[in-house]
Amino acid sequence: MPRQRISSGSPWEDKIGYSRAVKVGDRIWVSGTTGTRPDGTVPTDLIDEVRVALNIIADALTEAGATIDDVVAARVYCTDIDRWEAIGSALHEKFGTAKPALVMVQVARLISPDQHIEIEVEAVVGSA
Repeated sequence: MPRQRISSGSPWEDKIGYSRAVKVGDRIWVSGTTGTRPDGTVPTDLIDEVRVALNIIADALTEAGATIDDVVAARVYCTDIDRWEAIGSALHEKFGTAKPALVMVQVARLISPDQHIEIEVEAVVGSA
């Protein structure tokens, strides 16, 4: 099966050598995505940071022919697990009834000290 690579235009993709998402057949893997806006800023509000990350993910899924409702698994890396409820509320807002399998873990840090979450997902086209 051919491999489709989806780019978000982030300079990190070429610098590190990865794709925002990769689609093979009806499966899509979306790379770890932070809530960093195109201008390089990160919202100071954690819920907004999660929303930005999920919107970037949703855009990649759309380009691959899927929707956020096709997400079957999600992994959330956060720098403060005590804020799980705020993160969870933003996830619930976006995932709605899709309810993918999910793991949320605390990590020591992300690439930038301004970043507090990173989310990666897997989707199956048409599984919604």
